[in-house]
Amino acid sequence: MDGLVILIPLMPFIAAALIGLGHLLGIINGEAGESTTADIATWAISMSSLLALTLLGADLLDKNTGSYSIGRWLDSDTLHVQINFLTTGFSIRLAALFSVLLVIIIRFSINYMHREGGFHRYFFILSLFASAMLLLVLSGNAVGTFIGWEMAGFCSYLLIAYAYDRPVAATNATRVFVTNRIGDAGFILGIGLSYAWGDNVSWSDLNAMAGQLSRGEATGIALCFAIAAFAKSAQFPFTPWLARAMEGPTPSSAVFYGAVMVHAGVYLLILLEPVFEHAPAAKGLVAIVGAITALYAVIVGLTQTDAKSSMIFAASGQLGLMFLECGLGYWQLAGWHLCAHAVVRGYQFLTAPSLMHNVQGNPIKPVSPAIARLRWAYVASLQRFWLDQINDWALVRPIHRLAHDLGHFDDHIVDGIMGAPAPAIRAISSLAQLEEKNIGARLDNEFDSFAQGSGLAGKLTEWTAAILHWFEDRFVLRGIGKGTISYGRKLGHAANQFEQLILRPRYLVLFVFITLLVAF
Repeated sequence: MDGLVILIPLMPFIAAALIGLGHLLGIINGEAGESTTADIATWAISMSSLLALTLLGADLLDKNTGSYSIGRWLDSDTLHVQINFLTTGFSIRLAALFSVLLVIIIRFSINYMHREGGFHRYFFILSLFASAMLLLVLSGNAVGTFIGWEMAGFCSYLLIAYAYDRPVAATNATRVFVTNRIGDAGFILGIGLSYAWGDNVSWSDLNAMAGQLSRGEATGIALCFAIAAFAKSAQFPFTPWLARAMEGPTPSSAVFYGAVMVHAGVYLLILLEPVFEHAPAAKGLVAIVGAITALYAVIVGLTQTDAKSSMIFAASGQLGLMFLECGLGYWQLAGWHLCAHAVVRGYQFLTAPSLMHNVQGNPIKPVSPAIARLRWAYVASLQRFWLDQINDWALVRPIHRLAHDLGHFDDHIVDGIMGAPAPAIRAISSLAQLEEKNIGARLDNEFDSFAQGSGLAGKLTEWTAAILHWFEDRFVLRGIGKGTISYGRKLGHAANQFEQLILRPRYLVLFVFITLLVAF
């Protein structure tokens, strides 16, 4: 029975491939092809759901071994990454729940997205997302989980920007995508520390040896994965991205931010329960962040004026409580809370379009007068406590200014001190000169003036260039044909482009961060 686990994420992936290829080749197109696309997506996720439920039944009957391995994917020195899956415990229960919710949402989407311009694109992305989430919860190692983690985030970006012709949708999708990359950095660092200190990246092995890790090592690994969970589940200070994600279609909001993807961070914490139990500091941070997020979401949610924003802040509050439960050690309660919230919130998002009909005659209960009189709290809640602006001021603008300053320093100081040979900027290369000779072009410059430089380094470069030119002219260029000359010119042009690329300020900043990361 354990072998069935391979097909659970594979079926929706095959559906995404069929829809994508069919649309690309023009086989599935327009309103006439909607039924074909819908049938492929529905049947694939339905089969995954049946397989997941079957595997869950086998697990409840103690028929599963706990894991299933296809083979080894990567071997590098002592690093061995298996292609393996979990077939028991909380992972298979969550896979069964998510697959059922995905079936319901895909069925709902068929009528909701009917005659939309991006109908086929929507179901392609949704099928790919289904595969990613099922891989995320079923993978038996950190690398496989991270692949699903990234695929789900990319699909989220594509569906937030579903109406890509609208500037707000495109901007919000980009902001969400960039914010989640912070969590991805924490995830990658957590994988690296798990290998460095635990010598493996398997979840079961890492949890089994958690007691052998020192307090500092366990805390370091737990904090890295906690940062990944904070970003993915929109915990403070990453909470604002969840409201920005409401630009996508309502069914995608239901599956991404109500029922499925937004719970990935909580799942990651529950998966690493033994590691967090040996890292009290990390558990304390998780509890504090969860409590702050819950309080923040409740206050901001009081002033929201549309259904989706109100529900998304309600979801943030519940996610904050789940993190608080994990931080306090109530892991089983957090698991049950996750499952119940996924069902309820998914249902609420799907019924959001009919909210006005459902609440007729049932007015919303007003807040207490004591809270209503707090005008400063009302203003702060409307502005969502300026959290987006604070993040821009603290993170985005400093990095942008740093990039600008580095570019100015590079252009006006480094180049001035080092100097630059004229051939790199304005003169003709030696290969081009020979080509001009061969076609009868008249060169006005003599050999001695082929390069000019400024500064000490520039003069040294000039002399070196002159010697190399003499060598090329006497021993290399005169004995080769035009084909080699053309190839060399293309190679030199590509090298110049590569040099210009890696010297851009943003890549210098990236190099500095990577250096600091390695040093840490």
